[in-house]
This record gives sequence, C-alpha cells and structure tokens, in this order.
Amino acid sequence: MAIEVIGTRGERYDEILTEPALGLIERLHREYDGRRQALLARRQERVAEITAGASLGFRPETAAIRADPEWQVAPTAPGLVDRRVEITGPTDRKMTINALNSGAKVWLADQEDANTPAWENVVGGQLNLLDAITRRIDFATDAKSYALKPDAELATIVVRPRGWHLPEKHILVDGTPVSGALVDFALYLAACGQLQLDRGQGPYYYLPKMESYLEARLWNDVFVTAQEALGMPRGSIRATVLIETYPAAFEMEEILYELREHSAGLNAGRWDYMFSVIKTHRERGAEFQLPDRNSVTMTVPFMRAYTELLVRTCHRRGAHAIGGMAAFIPSKDPAVNEQAFAKVEADKTREAGDGFDGSWVAHPGMVDTCRAVFDAVLGAEPNQLGKLRADVEVTAAQLLDVAATPGAVTEAGLRNNISVALQYLAAWLEGTGAVGIFNLMEDAATAEISRSQIWQWRRNNVILDTGAQVTTELVERIVDDEINAFDESLRYQSARALFLEVTLADEYVDFLTLPAYERFK
Repeated sequence: MAIEVIGTRGERYDEILTEPALGLIERLHREYDGRRQALLARRQERVAEITAGASLGFRPETAAIRADPEWQVAPTAPGLVDRRVEITGPTDRKMTINALNSGAKVWLADQEDANTPAWENVVGGQLNLLDAITRRIDFATDAKSYALKPDAELATIVVRPRGWHLPEKHILVDGTPVSGALVDFALYLAACGQLQLDRGQGPYYYLPKMESYLEARLWNDVFVTAQEALGMPRGSIRATVLIETYPAAFEMEEILYELREHSAGLNAGRWDYMFSVIKTHRERGAEFQLPDRNSVTMTVPFMRAYTELLVRTCHRRGAHAIGGMAAFIPSKDPAVNEQAFAKVEADKTREAGDGFDGSWVAHPGMVDTCRAVFDAVLGAEPNQLGKLRADVEVTAAQLLDVAATPGAVTEAGLRNNISVALQYLAAWLEGTGAVGIFNLMEDAATAEISRSQIWQWRRNNVILDTGAQVTTELVERIVDDEINAFDESLRYQSARALFLEVTLADEYVDFLTLPAYERFK
C-alpha cells in the first residue's frame, strides 16, 4: 500500500500535495518512522528512571564532544546573520503578511504551538508560505486590505514544524498516520526549498520539543536524505533548535554537534521549559514543584543557569543564541501599555547584555522596542558571536535547582491558569492556535504549563495562600466559576471537558494536544 491522502482536497491543494512532496513523505516515513517511535519510547523510559530516583545530568558517553574545543557548526547562512528581532506567529494569511512586513529580521512561521493541526491549516499554511515567497499574497477584510511592502526588506522565513510526538492523520503510509513533523518539513521543502535557494537564502527551520541529541541526529539524517531526494546541495537546510525541554538543556552541545552541518543555533524558551520540568519529574513530589507560573521569571536560579549555559554553548561553537518570547500585545489602555513595554525592554536588555544575538516578540507592535535594545548593544555588528562568555560555568546541580525558586502557590495563580487554559483551548478547538488573552499572545505552551501546574499541585496536595487545598472539587468549582463569567459560556463546554480530562487524570498526559487532536475530523 502506498501513501494516501485522506484529507479533503481544497482549492489549490495540488500546488502543495505534489508528487515530489508526497514521495518524500513516504520515503522519510519508511526510512525513519521506526527510529522516531523508538526515541519516543525512550522518553517514557527516561521518565520512569527519574521517577525511580535517577537524575538528569550531562551525559558521560558524550564527554569527548563537550571537551573538544575545535569543532564548529556550519558558517551562518544568508538571511540569518542578523537575527536581532524575530517575530513568531501562525501561517494564516493575515499573519504571514504582517510578520514579513513587521521590520523583524526573522519570522518564525509556526506550524506548531501557535497553530492548530486542522487539515486546512496544515495545507493552507503551506500555500500562504508559497504565495509569500512568490509575492502573490494578499488579504482583505471589509475594513482593511493587506499586502507585502513592495520595496521593504522582508523578514527571513524560518518554519517551525510540529514535534516528533504529533501524528498527521490525514496522510497515511501503509494505513498508518505519518509524523506531523515530517509532513510539515517535507511539504515546505518540496514547495519552497528551491525557491528560497534561488532567492539567495534557503529552507530554514525551527525544531521544537526535542529531548535528546539522538533526536537531533534523526533530524540531521532526515535533512541529508531529503536534500539528496530533491537534488539540493547538502547543507542547504539550516535549523535552529528550541531548547525547551528539561533533558535537552543537558545536551546542548551534543545537539549542535549532531546538526553541525545544518545548524543555525539554539533558542531559549520559557513556558515549555517549565512544562517539561513538571513532566519529567511528575512523580518526584515537592522537589520539583513550581510556584505560580508568572512568578517564575527568567532570572530565578535554575532558569538563569539554563540561559547562561545556552549563550556560552552556542557562541563557543559559532552558533546563534536566540532569546525568549515577549508575549505582550499592545493594549488600548495607556497604563497597561506603559507597564508592558517597560517589562519587554527590561527583559530584552537582560538578554542582550548576556550575549544573546536576538530575541522573540509575538506582535509587530513590539518589534521596535526589541530592536532598539539590541541596536544599543550590537551597534554596527550583526550579532554577538564573538562574545564567548568564558566566564560562565554551569553545573548540573544549578540546572536542577528548582527548589530555590521563590514564590508561592496562590488562589489567584490557580484561577489564572484555569481561565487562560480554558480560553485558549476554546479557541484551539475552533481552529485558532495563537490567542490574545489578558494582553498577552498565548499559544499551546501556555495551556501546557497551566494544566501541568494544576496537575502537580493537586498531586502534591498543595495548600494555597487562602488555606484551601488544591483538590479535584476545588478545581472543578473554579472551572465552573470561570466559565460562568464568560459571555458565551456554552462555547466553553468542549474546552472544559478537555481541560478536566488532562488536568485531573491520575496518569499525567504527556501532551494535551494529543487528545485535543483526536477531536478534529
């Protein structure tokens, strides 16, 4: 049985679901899905080991890679030399135009956390990327029209495919759903890879959710096979890896090493990293318990160790270090704006001072603030690759020191987690993956950390600042309180069911997007 597309064939889908693209997906599935499944199983084995008392640490078997001072990643690719401001967002038509016009140096075109894997988004997003690269894209509402600026320098496109764990049930090989990561990767490479090379850049990617250097090795092998299959020079593909899982923080050098001929750097996340702390140590009690998520800043000890190590690791190997997200979105309230812009400026000032080469924003209105901070530090230089941070020495104990995180678990924090998660999931189930909530642009990572914290607090019988214990009954009561406060409470019933399913389960659900995806046709 060959490859089958069982998703609906919409208008112009044949421009994306081409014979070369589908042939590449089939080949990659047959050659690599066994390894993918084995690596996903290894994730579960590692959690079991940690539950039994093992600890994360730097791998002794790869010590020689870390100790070797000579190796470097590939030279910086065209379009990625200066990355001082990167804007993130889904690949819907309006966001595609706004992101490319934003003045940011890079656009993370998101097929993952800021997107929902509804079939029309999977293929439609690829069509929008193709139209943007060929400058055929426009968009109009009754009130406004959007088009690419004719003479402006547009942001470099870097596509984020789904993680290794997510399936694509609308494409089957031998009756089996293929990897969502391979679908997103291959569809973009086949449709736009050569076009990008012809423009003097290349097919660039952000790789999410990896947990080990062996998962990076799998991606590198996929790159080599795909370039050979499509007749592209080896090394055309470049990838930036998000270090957003706890295990990956101990394998940064190895991840760069595995991808070195295709590497473009590493990125430091926040919510997904905290989510992974809980997921990895789900059964270790209070030792890895986090306070209210908004009190866990990038300057608390274990987060500070992680970001400093990332900059040192990247620059030692000639790779870019990209900072985390400024999720603030402009408000109509001047007081809210003043506070938000001040927080963004302070956060980006810390990152630029630490040696990061650039950072993320979620809204075009934040591009100028981020750029001004990095302009002040970089001056005429395009990056800070020469800032080696030899002063930084980070131990495994420092990365693991979650217990030193200040802060409390409060009823306000519990309510905020519930409200944000419900609002986000309601939008996600309707096909929207990037949602403005409480003046922040939220994606799936926010829902993941929110529900994971509640699962952890309930599991550990945490007592709130009010004296109440986090129980099933308390969570259900607050969920109903929050839903009843919404104007359209009926819209939230599906979100309620999904939220309670993953938050109150006895066994921790690794990714809420897996049961959520089952709700899509």
